[in-house]
Amino acid sequence: MAIALFVQPRASKNSLCGLQGDELKVRLTSPPVEGAANKLCCTFFAKLLGVSKSSVTLIRGDKSRHKQIVVEGVSLDEVKQRLAKAF
Repeated sequence: MAIALFVQPRASKNSLCGLQGDELKVRLTSPPVEGAANKLCCTFFAKLLGVSKSSVTLIRGDKSRHKQIVVEGVSLDEVKQRLAKAF
């Protein structure tokens, strides 16, 4: 299952902020240097969705704020429920 994200680095805390267009807006504390924000993004979603870190993969947007991740091991309904609880 792929999730489109708009990532805001260097935030005061890691959080979901709602939708921005067709993307889920995410604030992350790490800076966008040497892939730190990408790694934190995958770790944040793994913890949020209750899957292992290796189940979350960045497939698009390595050097952009517009990213796309793939989450394996959970169904679409489970992802929707878990994201709804996070808000």
